[in-house]
Amino acid sequence: MKIGVVLPQTEIGADPRGVVEFTRASEDLGYDFLLAYDHILGVVPRSADWLGYTYKDMFHEPFVLFGYLAAITRRLELVNGVLVLPQRGTALVAKQAAEVDVLSGGRLRLGVGVGWNSAEFEAIGEDFRTRGARIEEQIAVLRAFWTQEVVTFEGRWHRIVEAGINPLPVQRPIPIWIGGESDVVLRRTARLASGWMAGGGILSPTKRAAPAPGGYPALASRLREYAREAGRDPAEIGLQRGVNAADPPDRIVEAVAEWAAIGGTHVSVGTMRAGLATPQAHIEAIRRTRDVLANAGLGVFS
Repeated sequence: MKIGVVLPQTEIGADPRGVVEFTRASEDLGYDFLLAYDHILGVVPRSADWLGYTYKDMFHEPFVLFGYLAAITRRLELVNGVLVLPQRGTALVAKQAAEVDVLSGGRLRLGVGVGWNSAEFEAIGEDFRTRGARIEEQIAVLRAFWTQEVVTFEGRWHRIVEAGINPLPVQRPIPIWIGGESDVVLRRTARLASGWMAGGGILSPTKRAAPAPGGYPALASRLREYAREAGRDPAEIGLQRGVNAADPPDRIVEAVAEWAAIGGTHVSVGTMRAGLATPQAHIEAIRRTRDVLANAGLGVFS
């Protein structure tokens, strides 16, 4: 099982030295991947009980960020977690992702999702209501661009006539994982994705989702059932969930052990919203978590 970290970009500031320090420390500590969240725009909260990010939260543009990090790392996988794909032009995403994959030597994993913030879609000029159907067509177009020098494609939202990107990525195609926990997302993942990224349990900025009966193991079991119904081998679909470095060590170990027992392939360690004020404090948090997991007999960091 691969263990990665979440870049705490909303809390360590815009100074690139903090980003570099955290990223290099992650690689030096033996983590397998670095995951970055995505928001193009932040908005003013729409209600008093708003739970989502706002205009005060800082997000780096992920492809620019990964191009930068590709030059200062040698081993870390670079992971979108998740890119709100329906907000972006598909051909441009194909080009940007391929470029990151080339510059990193094939270390990109593209996590995508449909997003939840209708105000962000409106400001960008994209249709919030059709995002689910569009993302499925976008995935097909991305894979065509990444595996063919010349693409011709006719769909509901895309018309491409004998066009292609150059250079093609190292990985052909780049792995596409889908994030979210709804039944629609699980079925879409089972049909289309290389892997599933369990979300944070937030349905909207004003309503938290109740935990699914049986938790993440039950969701993973349902995903595998849908994969078999779609004619796929469930073992081909990677499974990723997150843990919080602020949790007690025994709870972190229990979560990772449970995930490993059901065949989970990836775990991300998050440090945000834990009251950590500096890059150094976030680094110490992932160092402590690394030590906890290395000593837990789980076969990670060995």
